[in-house]
Amino acid sequence: MSHTTVIERISQADIRAGMRAALSAARECEGATAPNPPVGCALLDASGKIITTAAHHGAGQLHAEALAIKQARELGRVNDIHTVVVTLEPCNHHGRTPPCTEAILATPAKSVIIGARDPNPKVTGGGAALLHAKGIEVVFAESTELQRLIAPFRKVAKLGLPWLTVKQAINLQGTMIPPQGEKTFTSPASLNLAHQLRRRADAIITGSGTILADDPHFTVRNVEDFPNKRRKLILFDRRRRVPQAYVDAATARGFTIEFHHHLGEALHSVVAGGGLEVLVEAGPLLTAHVLASPFWDEHVRISQTAGTEYDGDKIDHVLRNH
Repeated sequence: MSHTTVIERISQADIRAGMRAALSAARECEGATAPNPPVGCALLDASGKIITTAAHHGAGQLHAEALAIKQARELGRVNDIHTVVVTLEPCNHHGRTPPCTEAILATPAKSVIIGARDPNPKVTGGGAALLHAKGIEVVFAESTELQRLIAPFRKVAKLGLPWLTVKQAINLQGTMIPPQGEKTFTSPASLNLAHQLRRRADAIITGSGTILADDPHFTVRNVEDFPNKRRKLILFDRRRRVPQAYVDAATARGFTIEFHHHLGEALHSVVAGGGLEVLVEAGPLLTAHVLASPFWDEHVRISQTAGTEYDGDKIDHVLRNH
């Protein structure tokens, strides 16, 4: 008689549902977890049904697996845990919190489904190897979506550089300049996307020309922001044209202001401060400079379409293959 693995006793549909729930939970916390990666976890019972779902909410707080297990215990269902579905390989080292492998091994879990291997070269394989050695069935279920989720953390871990997204809006005339007296020309849906990108970012890069032309606030308004999150606002301003009044107002809005002349230097400063992601919202010259550099990872180009300003814009996402 052939051996039936633990995983085969739970349907693939239930495993996929668990991973979708874990991924969704993690995405809700993108932008809140630096310097840690966003991670989501779903706990399944022996029938494959989700007991609870959790995500890591920020450095120093419980990791996704530990929080999910805590929630299951509070529900009186910790003994029903059969399969742990997690977007990233469970940690096996002591940091601000205990190892997630210990939390998993303290439950009756029979299997762990992992969405992505830990990219940190110092810890890769440690969590999965330990769980396997302790008799837990470990299965990797990697996908493009899961790899994208941890891409910023991977880049920092391997290259010491943050994930760099360039947002560019192009009007019908092929320029980035809004109409006289306006700050934007994109549709409401595109504005929501812009604010989602800001929410995700740990720092925003812009130039003095943008500041002088638009007096932008760079705050997250169209979507709910993370409470008490403080971003860096990095200004490229060789001639120091940005008024002190703007710097003071931006500081009052919660930004930490830095002036830089070199892109690489600015990006290293973000990582030194614990950041994972940077968003470029700048004028044509600085945008072109960044896109000509080897540093960018994602280019979000919003192109205005014919018709009223409320028509849907064309949005192109380009991921760079380094």
